[in-house]
Amino acid sequence: MKHSIALLTIAAALFLVFATSTPSALAQNGHRVVVPDSSIERPGDAGVRAHTNIIYVLLDKAETESPAPPVGENPASLACIYHLVKPTKGCPKTSTILPNGGTKAIALVDAFDNPDAETDLQTFASAYGYGTPNFTKVKVGNPPPDHNWAVEESLDIEYAFGMAPHAHIYLVEANSNSDTDLFAAEDKATQLLQGEGGGEASNSWGEGEFSGENANDSHFKGKGVVYFASSGDSGGQVIYPSASPFVVSVGGTYISRNSSGAFVTETGWSDAGGGPSQFESRPNYQNVIKKIVGTHRGTPDFSSEASNVSFVIIYNQFTCGGWCGVGGTSVSSPTVAGIVNAAGTFNSSTAAENGEAYKDYGNATKYKKDWRDVTAGSNTVYACKKGWEFCTGIGSPITYKGK
Repeated sequence: MKHSIALLTIAAALFLVFATSTPSALAQNGHRVVVPDSSIERPGDAGVRAHTNIIYVLLDKAETESPAPPVGENPASLACIYHLVKPTKGCPKTSTILPNGGTKAIALVDAFDNPDAETDLQTFASAYGYGTPNFTKVKVGNPPPDHNWAVEESLDIEYAFGMAPHAHIYLVEANSNSDTDLFAAEDKATQLLQGEGGGEASNSWGEGEFSGENANDSHFKGKGVVYFASSGDSGGQVIYPSASPFVVSVGGTYISRNSSGAFVTETGWSDAGGGPSQFESRPNYQNVIKKIVGTHRGTPDFSSEASNVSFVIIYNQFTCGGWCGVGGTSVSSPTVAGIVNAAGTFNSSTAAENGEAYKDYGNATKYKKDWRDVTAGSNTVYACKKGWEFCTGIGSPITYKGK
């Protein structure tokens, strides 16, 4: 649950007025959280316009003013938890071993403009000890700045880069959050990735399912491109394009730590989206779970960190005035896209990518080695349990194998 409050940080208060938010709660260390206006879907939005899937975590003034990143989950701690680097004891939030993979390109598709996107990414990379990012911002139209979508964009590019620092990172900005503009940006992202010889397109936005959504699946069929989409932040609900069989639907988990700060396990995040699609048929790669999903496409496919309690740290100057804490499945989609990029398989399509993962799932030995089966928690509607479920799908990634 999330509570309505007025301030993001002292700096953010100069820029943001939150018109509406859903009920609230306290995150770790007494941090408060807020759902921005851009993440709230209103009647009539489905099939017309999309929303973000971000939740702000309000940091203390002292935390945001320091040149060093505040304490929170970050690329190094996630790399340890997901065994992308040699794990250290407890995978502390102060972990320093960074992922060192990535090639070709990752495109992050968003709406509106973040005028500071490049410097945000450079500041983030420098603070965590990375080299200089290979980054390009591409505008499709003339998108105006938007404070909430700017935070979304900083999050997307920083966590895709954080998992795959040697990939060419594209930020593709749609003119608005209308479906028409976002699908035009998706097509541009496809073109850019194909020009790089292939890669991943991540979409942290979404909207409620709607009759006729299948007609938009064509935007996620580019040869040589694997598409990802957040499963949403409305517990146990299904959104589009997460429901499309032509995207990897990425759900959300909560990273559990003990009183000493050591990583214990992952559980299902209570607000993560997931469930059977109303309008999309079960794709062939999900035949292995047909007894669970029936004739409908099941979401998510797999999951990673997304909780507003075990939040990640980002840098965003335009809205936050510096460091921010962020949760939501907007975290998990670019994170997983980066992991898949760094795995280096570069499957020819989303079906091939998901096919590889579900093939792993069908092999008990590989499944145990390559995936963390999330068996505790729920997304409010669906409980996490052994094997695939509507809570976290296959589970969370362990190593680059099977990705």
